[in-house]
Amino acid sequence: MRIPHLMAERWVNSPPLAPDALHGQVVLLDIWEYTCINWIRTSPYVKAWHRDYSDLGLVVIGVHAPEFEFGRHAENIDRGIRDHRLAYPIAIDNDFKIWRALGNNAWPAKYLFDADGLLVDQWVGEGSYERVESEIRRLIEVRAPGTKLPPVSPEAMAFATTGEPSYLGVTPETYVGAHRAEPGTFALTGDWETSGEYIELAGGTGELALPFNAGEVNLVVDPGPSGQAAIDVLLDGNPIGDERGDDVDPDAVARVDRAGMIRLVAGASRDDHLLTLGTSQPGLRAFVFTFGP
Repeated sequence: MRIPHLMAERWVNSPPLAPDALHGQVVLLDIWEYTCINWIRTSPYVKAWHRDYSDLGLVVIGVHAPEFEFGRHAENIDRGIRDHRLAYPIAIDNDFKIWRALGNNAWPAKYLFDADGLLVDQWVGEGSYERVESEIRRLIEVRAPGTKLPPVSPEAMAFATTGEPSYLGVTPETYVGAHRAEPGTFALTGDWETSGEYIELAGGTGELALPFNAGEVNLVVDPGPSGQAAIDVLLDGNPIGDERGDDVDPDAVARVDRAGMIRLVAGASRDDHLLTLGTSQPGLRAFVFTFGP
C-alpha cells in the first residue's frame, strides 16, 4: 500500500499535506479520536516520536475520525487538540475518507510509511511502542544513512521495562446508547431518554448505576445545551474518596464543561464495586464507560 491522498475536511497545526509533499519523509499516520481512552493511553508515545524524530525526517500526522456526533464539531475537536497538547499536523477526517483509504477499522491505529511512501507496518490498539519506535529509527537510517539518532525515548524505554498491564477480568467497555448497549450492564433511575448513541436526562434528578471490576473508570459525556453539568460520584454507596479520578473534585463531584471523556475512578481495588452517578442537569448525555486495571 502507498500512502493515500489525505482528503481531509480541514487541517490543524499545518497546511494540507499531499503524498508528493511527503515524499522523502518517513510518515506515521495515527488514527485517533479525542475521547478514546485507548488512544489517550498511546498519545504520550506519539508525542514523544514527534518530539525526538521530527527533525530527522519523521512526519507524524494525526488523523481524527469521530466516534460520536459531537466529535465532528470543530470547537470540540480543537479543544481536544489543545487539551492533549498535540503540536504535529492533524487531518480532520469527519467523512472517514482517509480511514477507508487505509482499510482501517479501529481506534487507535498507526500506519508507518517509508521515505518512498510505501507501507512498512501497522499496529492497532495499545502497546508495541518499542517496536514502533524501532521501525521509525530503522527507516530514518535507511532514508539518510549515517543519521545520528538520539537515545530511544524515555517513554518507550519505560514501557519496555514495565510492559503492558493485564486487562484480565477488567469490565469491558460499556456503551449505554441503544445501538450498542448490553442489557443488564447498568441501571437507570429517573426520567432518561434513550437514543442510538447515548442516554439523556430529560428532567428532574437522574441516577446511573454501574457494577464494575476495575481499577479505573472513565465516561464519555456531554453536559448538554447549558455547557455545564455537575455529577455526584458515589462508590459503593458513599461519596468517592481516595479512589476519585482526576476529573472528580474532593467533594466527590465531577464538574463537566465540555463534551469529552472524564476520569471518575482511579486506583480502586480489584473487587466488585458499584459506581453511582447522580445529576440534575437536563440534557446531560452519557455515551460509554471505559475501564482500566
